[in-house]
Amino acid sequence: MQSVIIVIHLMIVMAMIGLVLLQRSEGGGLGIGGGGGFMSSRGTSNVLTRATAVLAGIFFATSLVLSILAGFDRKPSSILGSGTPSAPATPSAPAPLGQGSGGLLDQLRGGGQQPSAPSEPQVPRSQ
Repeated sequence: MQSVIIVIHLMIVMAMIGLVLLQRSEGGGLGIGGGGGFMSSRGTSNVLTRATAVLAGIFFATSLVLSILAGFDRKPSSILGSGTPSAPATPSAPAPLGQGSGGLLDQLRGGGQQPSAPSEPQVPRSQ
């Protein structure tokens, strides 16, 4: 049923786009407004305006129906969870600076071991 309403919704969208493009531009924002054409009478403008309003109402109704149908499949869940409540973790004191506390940088260095410093400066050699 939802796919049928989506197809109807898309057809309404396409029809509404077509009707809006057929209407005469009064502001001339694109520089193509005004002038005479095969739809230059005021009566045609009223028909197009009313048809656009009807299609907009149907578009709103199908959007509402689609959102209601999407809500039927949703299963609410508790934010508290269904498990047993656990006690809050007690914070431990941070390790003093300079001592490895098992952080990311210590893991990248190789398990908290400090790299050995060279005994004397190394001169790069060309090979």
